[in-house]
Amino acid sequence: MFKMLTRLNAAKMCSSRSLSSLSRSAQTLNLPMSTSAHASQNQFDRQSVGALDELERTFVRSEFFCQHLKQNDFHFYCGVPDSLLKDLCGYITDNIPANNHMIVPNEGCAIGVAAGYHLNTGRIPVVYFQNSGLGNAVNPLLSLSHQNVYSIPMLLLIGWRGEVGKKDEPQHLVTGRIMIDMLKLLDIPFDVLPDYEEGIQHSVQTAAHYMRNNNAPYALLVRKRTFLPYDFQSGIEYDEHLLSRKEAIQHIVDNVNGKSAFIPTTGFTSRELYEIRRDLQGKTGNNDVKEFLTVGSMGHASAIALGMAQSCAADTARNVVCIDGDGALLMHLGTMSLVGHSGLSNMKHVLINNGCHDSVGGQPTTTSNTDFVAIAKACGYKHCVSVSNKDDVIAAVQDMDKAREGPYFLEINTKPGASKNLARPKSTPLQNKHDFMTFINKTN
Repeated sequence: MFKMLTRLNAAKMCSSRSLSSLSRSAQTLNLPMSTSAHASQNQFDRQSVGALDELERTFVRSEFFCQHLKQNDFHFYCGVPDSLLKDLCGYITDNIPANNHMIVPNEGCAIGVAAGYHLNTGRIPVVYFQNSGLGNAVNPLLSLSHQNVYSIPMLLLIGWRGEVGKKDEPQHLVTGRIMIDMLKLLDIPFDVLPDYEEGIQHSVQTAAHYMRNNNAPYALLVRKRTFLPYDFQSGIEYDEHLLSRKEAIQHIVDNVNGKSAFIPTTGFTSRELYEIRRDLQGKTGNNDVKEFLTVGSMGHASAIALGMAQSCAADTARNVVCIDGDGALLMHLGTMSLVGHSGLSNMKHVLINNGCHDSVGGQPTTTSNTDFVAIAKACGYKHCVSVSNKDDVIAAVQDMDKAREGPYFLEINTKPGASKNLARPKSTPLQNKHDFMTFINKTN
């Protein structure tokens, strides 16, 4: 029977921990006891809680955690960046040699890469991803790494979005609620990664001991704000004159016909389209909801758009515009072959390519050596265009809107980044679905 491994004295450790114990732990790893960022982050808490130091928030430095992993012979990392793991992912990208780190397209791929590493080295790899990606990983976790199949150990670092009792988006609350049950069904034992540095050594050693004795995966669940903020340095190089993603989306909205339906990918893309449509509704008084906000199911926006385009193919006035991202498109790249094969003239596939996983920390994707236009052509798209400046974007969108042969593939190269106060949709997913279908029925 699998259950969460607990330490009965954890609460006592948390309430009685001292700076001197943290200093001893840091000195063991030859790390400074604290950083200026660490001190700044906790300064307010120390002043406000006074003697009630059990109320002080604590954090784990990514460097500290990775040093403990290294001490236990963990050297190789692969995975899909996650917002809760953003600081750890940034540290790994900056500091782990490229031959020991891969940012992969999807979580199932990560399990495969990790298995290959183990087969060649005999060592245990570290795999990181958000819990929403556990679904992508289920097949290889059961048919490849499971103890009763090939019995391949790997340490899973899973960002716990939708943690029970924490505020989060609806799609994350669904996954967060059932994640532990999923791990039990997968026969993967797990622990919650401590959010204080004194607990890291025990947690890592427990995981290492289990995996070396059982040759099977083990998971560490990472809660929100476990890691200290890290200043990511290895961002991609880009031309400042490029449009932002939001500017590109604005030009798309402004230059397609009024019956067009939008299927944006998850993350910042959906949120920015929501802002644009909200502002437009405020100016015009037109409350039509023309966008289906794909808040989850990363990588599947093009498939959703394809299913919709197929079912309304006879209505040539109804263009279905998928607004994709490079990380999302890479995640399930095979859908492009299906889209190209469909031959649908009303399927408009727009890729906003900024070269990084912008919504979860800005870690680079592999698009620097990926020619999406060539891929689209090889998959059978009738029109394949790549543009970078405002005038070319507007002209290409207008041409895409009028094109009567398809599918149409349009790549818009943009710079990374989003506004700090980017809005989240006020409507629930169910409300968005209802309002979107109302628009579709009204304009059929």
